[in-house]
Amino acid sequence: MTGCRRELDQPGQVGSSYAAAVLCRVAGCDHRACHAVPFQVAYIARHTIEEDGECSASACVSLPMTADWSKPCSHSRLDKWGEPCSPLHVGSLPLWDEMAPVLVEDALYIKLMYFQDDPIAILKYDLGSNCLSLIDAPLAGSILRNAAILMAMEDGSLGFAHVDKLTLHLWSRQRSSDGIVSWTQRTAVSLSNHLPIENPNERLRLIGSVEGSDIIFVTMGLDIYQLNLKTFRWKKLQKREKLRALFPYMSFYNPQERGIPGDVAH
Repeated sequence: MTGCRRELDQPGQVGSSYAAAVLCRVAGCDHRACHAVPFQVAYIARHTIEEDGECSASACVSLPMTADWSKPCSHSRLDKWGEPCSPLHVGSLPLWDEMAPVLVEDALYIKLMYFQDDPIAILKYDLGSNCLSLIDAPLAGSILRNAAILMAMEDGSLGFAHVDKLTLHLWSRQRSSDGIVSWTQRTAVSLSNHLPIENPNERLRLIGSVEGSDIIFVTMGLDIYQLNLKTFRWKKLQKREKLRALFPYMSFYNPQERGIPGDVAH
């Protein structure tokens, strides 16, 4: 963290709800020290188009920008946006997910929830084609809020985790040999065998995951647990207050060290 800030004006069409994501645009980058490389900001918004609450979604991406965060912060403004995509009808007043958009294979995914019967849909923004589309969730019917999350799985696929009482269900979106993409259920397991659950009526909530891994964060009351979905090893993180979303930091900014003559080999 450097404390520096770059201000970015919103696109021309500002929605009533929106999500944004900062994207590194260097192929093959491990995102460990990419503080000065070209980056873009993706902006996805919801617009109410009818009096009865029918909505559309739109999206756009800023032009590639560079920054040297090691220099004094200039607080410069950035307002260069690419062409917005065609709007997509998304139904009646979808509830925007509080989680950050999930990036998988050059596409962003956002979970949408609807008030009527609490169904879930997934909004996909393809960055390459600048196109929005809706994807069905692997579950149908009523789903409680904070009972399901999208994940960027370790194998590079889009994951969908859901807890129903004490049972965890995990799906991943896989492409078959004939090119068809569909949901495949990977596991269904009782968390009572893997977490220290004393009350069988305890409501579990999913509040986040680690990008590019099979690790999720589960809350019970005020307790937060980190759970590995491969080994089912868990670790208690804290007991503080109720959280609705958790964003883990995987690395921090470290100023590049100055080279010392005769020390290049190190």
